[in-house]
Amino acid sequence: MTYTPVDNAVDSSSAARQGAADYPGLDDWRSLPIAQQPSWRDHPGYDAAIAELSMVPPLVFAGEVDILRDRLAAAAQGKAFLLQGGDCAETFDGATADKISARVKTILQMAVVLTYGASLPVIKMGRMAGQFAKPRSSNDETRAGQTLPAYRGDMVNGYDFTPESREHNPARMVRAYHTSASTLNLIRAFTQGGFADLRLVHHWNKGFTSNPAHSRYESLAREIDRAVRFMDACGADFEALKRVEFFASHEALLLDYERALTRIDSRTGRPYDTSGHFLWIGERTRDLDSAHVDFLSKVRNPIGVKLGPNTKPEDALALIDKLDPEREPGRLTFITRMGAQNIREKLPPLVERVTASGAQVLWVTDPMHGNTVTSPNGYKTRNFDDVMDEVRGFFEVHSSLGTFPGGLHVEMTGDDVAECLGGADPVDQEAFLEGYESVCDPRLNHMQSLEMAFLVAGALSRKD
Repeated sequence: MTYTPVDNAVDSSSAARQGAADYPGLDDWRSLPIAQQPSWRDHPGYDAAIAELSMVPPLVFAGEVDILRDRLAAAAQGKAFLLQGGDCAETFDGATADKISARVKTILQMAVVLTYGASLPVIKMGRMAGQFAKPRSSNDETRAGQTLPAYRGDMVNGYDFTPESREHNPARMVRAYHTSASTLNLIRAFTQGGFADLRLVHHWNKGFTSNPAHSRYESLAREIDRAVRFMDACGADFEALKRVEFFASHEALLLDYERALTRIDSRTGRPYDTSGHFLWIGERTRDLDSAHVDFLSKVRNPIGVKLGPNTKPEDALALIDKLDPEREPGRLTFITRMGAQNIREKLPPLVERVTASGAQVLWVTDPMHGNTVTSPNGYKTRNFDDVMDEVRGFFEVHSSLGTFPGGLHVEMTGDDVAECLGGADPVDQEAFLEGYESVCDPRLNHMQSLEMAFLVAGALSRKD
């Protein structure tokens, strides 16, 4: 991995150290190698942005984080399944009520398919309300002879290819906070105010174009309706069906932002990163001696780590020792992103060694990032068949080893975009010309997301 020198990457000013009271070791990351950080140390608005983020209310609360840890512990024990989905990179302009509701609706639909098909509780988690920054393979981008900083997500700079837009601006962190707050407010209204009532499963499908996946979903919804009517006739209390738990997650990439939103919990005296319930470390930033691993080892949130095909069993064991030294169920999730061609060969040694160590991590598949290709007409895309094959391989590996495939992590949207090739109603590369909307990586559209949910539900039900 290539790291930016520390003295060029991290501000150690007093403003940067605000956000949580002093806690032993919480700022050790500042002296460690750190990758994928913006070059905004000397920006005149840096101190003001950090100071403001250090004083704003938390986006999530420590009690909610603790509940999620309990839910993930159940999944690690094979008693629940994690469904985590959302945009590759959220945008400020995309944080509209329609787009947020469509995304939440699709995740709820997928969860219903999984719950009903597998008879297993599903933990619902969005890549939402904080996924505004992305690691990049290059610091710069060149077009027509002009070289500018690469787009690193709306929390850092703009997508428009101009010097003004591509400047790394710390004020964008403050806008990301407020956009996340409004997104979470809407999610809570949807999931706690009756929108997510299980008796409304038919309504979640309205407004979407008719296609094979929706027809299959409608059939399942009718079965649920019949079951609900039966329970109603038996006098069942439906209060529990009116609302659902929904958690927010993102990659903890920008440590300036994460540190500024870290607070000390008054109940326990421990630090919680209140920017989201669940945070993960990416494949590019998971070096054991890096700033990202050190910082996230100090907060109480459940932590995920992306593991690619070059991960060695020793790497996984060292990460467990660093991030989960107390071997606490629900604390650590390994999100594997191997690629369809590697999953059946590369995953078994990791699972075998981790299982033999006695650690109880949650295993989740990310079938998206290892299957990225470029289409003949130049678009970054993924073949749906490859994505599905990695999911199948993930389940096959765990079935052969007698371990539990505990979750699914996908980049998806509730919109009918055209970004990934294939599916039951096939997307071809010509559809990209009008339907490609992602500013970063390609996402499954609504129909493809439902197709995947039916595949996973079938794989889970066969484990019984």
